[in-house]
Amino acid sequence: MAKSVANLVPLGFYILQVMIILVPQANARAFLVFGDSLVDNGNNDFLATTARADNYPYGIDYPTHRPTGRFSNGLNIPDLISEHLGQASPLPYLSPMLKKDKLLIGANFASAGIGILNDTGIH
Repeated sequence: MAKSVANLVPLGFYILQVMIILVPQANARAFLVFGDSLVDNGNNDFLATTARADNYPYGIDYPTHRPTGRFSNGLNIPDLISEHLGQASPLPYLSPMLKKDKLLIGANFASAGIGILNDTGIH
């Protein structure tokens, strides 16, 4: 079972790339992001958790050269997709800056350490 799921991951990324290439002219209404640390852009900065990305070396290649809560040294996948769509990156849903018009752009609900099992995050 695990092997079959692992084989689908590259296929999923390929399908996503094809969708982005084939539909760039579509007017996106809102960009909603769900996931784990690969796409978390700062939600964990607003949660009581040890999974944090608000210190060096995170963010060293980000445009501001400061940690942003992203678990990467620069832009993450939703940032790149947003750029391709010509939109601003969606803000973390827990951010106090996510109000009114900014909510219409979208929101990022991703959180590092998230999982589908009840035991996820306990350890």
